Amino acid sequence: DSGHGIRREEAGESGGAGAIPGDLYVVLHVEEHPVFQRRGDDVYVEHEVSFSQAALGGQVQVPGLYESLSLDLPEGSPTDSVFRLVGKGMPHLNGQGRGDEYVVIKVVTPTDLSEEEKELLRRLQELRKASNKTKGDESHR
Repeated sequence: DSGHGIRREEAGESGGAGAIPGDLYVVLHVEEHPVFQRRGDDVYVEHEVSFSQAALGGQVQVPGLYESLSLDLPEGSPTDSVFRLVGKGMPHLNGQGRGDEYVVIKVVTPTDLSEEEKELLRRLQELRKASNKTKGDESHR
């Protein structure tokens, strides 16, 4: 990770007149990844889903470091929901295990709806209003 230092004993410049060479220190700087954000050995990724995917839930494919990963998206997942995929992050420096991958869900609102899609959403809106009225009436009883 950035800021991590590596020391190589006696790999630096010569001390002169037969002295032992000094140590060489290398400090790493890791470039930003275009998809993943690293926090220690954990990685974070934002993943866009449609309104219907977020509302209905189901399995979605999300980017992983080495391959596409499956995520079980619960129904009714709001935007900015965070899901943890254990052991799918960066390898630990000691070589044993890996960090985790965190997927941040972003619900995308469509901007290019057809007339049929708009009508279906209007119908859904009416159904939700009717459902909320019924719930309100029951709470007054």
